[in-house]
Amino acid sequence: MNEDIILNKPAPQFKLPDKDKNMVDSNNFRGTWVVVYFYPKDNTQGCTLEAIDFTKSIREFNNYNAVVVGISPDSPESHCRFYDKHNLNLILLSDTDHTVAKEYGVWKKKSMYGKSFMGIERSTFLIDPEGRVRAVWRKVKVPGHVEEVLQTLKSFQ
Repeated sequence: MNEDIILNKPAPQFKLPDKDKNMVDSNNFRGTWVVVYFYPKDNTQGCTLEAIDFTKSIREFNNYNAVVVGISPDSPESHCRFYDKHNLNLILLSDTDHTVAKEYGVWKKKSMYGKSFMGIERSTFLIDPEGRVRAVWRKVKVPGHVEEVLQTLKSFQ
C-alpha cells in the first residue's frame, strides 16, 4: 500500500522483530483491536512522550480488547534500552529497512533546517479484530493524541 490506505479495507500485514528479537506477526493479533503507531526515533522528545502516554493508558486499551504496537526504524537493541529507560509497557517493533513504513505510506521525504531526508511521518492506525483499518491519524501531534485514539476505539465498541 502507500498513502492510499483505505478505511474498512485490510491493513497491510507485517512480521517484524520486537525489542527481544522475537518475530511478531500481525496475523497473531486477529480477534483483537490493534493500535499501530509509527514514530521516528527512540529517546527523542516527542517519541518518548508518545510512548509514555500510550503506556499510561495501556490498561484502558487492554480493557477494550486492544494492543498497542509502536514501530520505528530503530534496532531491537535500541528499543530494549528505550523500553527499559522509560518503563514502557507496549510492543515495540523494528522496521530497519522501512518495508512496513512504506506499506503504510509513512516513509516520507521530510525537511529540517533546510535539509531534505527520508523519515517516518508520525502516524497511527486503528485496526479492527478482522484486520481492517478503521481509523487513520497522519502528521500526529503528540499532546492529546493517545486520548483521541482511545476515544475512537471506545466509539467502535
